Amino acid sequence: MTVTVYAGLAGLPLFNPDLEGNPPPPVLDFRAAVGSADALIIASPEYAHGISGPMKNALDWLVSFEGTVDKPIALINTSPRARHAYAAMLEVLQTMSTRVVAEASVTLPLLGACSTEEAMLATPQLRQAIEVSLQALAAFLADGSRPGASFPLG
Repeated sequence: MTVTVYAGLAGLPLFNPDLEGNPPPPVLDFRAAVGSADALIIASPEYAHGISGPMKNALDWLVSFEGTVDKPIALINTSPRARHAYAAMLEVLQTMSTRVVAEASVTLPLLGACSTEEAMLATPQLRQAIEVSLQALAAFLADGSRPGASFPLG
């Protein structure tokens, strides 16, 4: 499995539905990356009991993008205390017709302590949770038709 971190979220312009007919180049690049991925791993901190602004902006650019329909998602909660953003993210992803894979969606107790991939993998508890998530996502991709494999959203 190859995991690629998309580094262009900060370069996305603010969502504007008037631009949907002719999206700016950063949006086209983002949509191409999402569309070509077999699955997405989405992790975002919670801010003021909601989805972070940059993450919500990125998702808004994907709402009308056909490449997200039925896209398997591993949703990572970055803090055991961050239940509001996680629930909001589930609602948004349901609206987008994605497939949030329950077995691959985990909570990682980061709490600001581990902000790099290297630090997360160097922490045994986090590394194990990440491995469980990735293995579950790989199993889902190998047999995505399994009953109960995704969250019953709705």
